[in-house]
Amino acid sequence: MDFPEELKYSKEHLWVRVEGNRGIIGITDFAQQELGAISAVELPEAGDELEQDDSFGSVEARKTVAELYAPISGPVVESNGELSDAPEIINDDPYDGGWLLVVEIADAEELNLLMSADLYEDYVSQNE
Repeated sequence: MDFPEELKYSKEHLWVRVEGNRGIIGITDFAQQELGAISAVELPEAGDELEQDDSFGSVEARKTVAELYAPISGPVVESNGELSDAPEIINDDPYDGGWLLVVEIADAEELNLLMSADLYEDYVSQNE
C-alpha cells in the first residue's frame, strides 16, 4: 500500500494535495483496495460548495456504494471528467490520474485536522 508523504489524509480515506491555495482531492490506495473494482463515480460540478465532513458524492464498486466526505471546505474548481467514462482509473492510479476534485481552500486551518502519511498509515493498520 502506498502513503505518499506530501499528502494529508482524512479518516474517511480521502487525500488532499495542497498546491498553492487549492487542494486536489482523491481516494486513498487503501480505500480503493477495500472497495474493489470501481464502476461509477458521482461528483459535484465546478462552482458547488463543499463543507468539511459533509457528503459530496459517491463511489460505486462491486461490493458497495460508498459516500465521499469532504476533507476540506471550499468551492469546487474542477471535477475529474475522465472518471465518468473510466472510473477504474481510481483503482489503477489513485494518487495521480484518479484524482476526484480540485477545490479552492476556504480555510487552511482545516488542513491541520487531517493526518500526515505516518499517522494515516497507523490509522489504517489499527482499523484493518
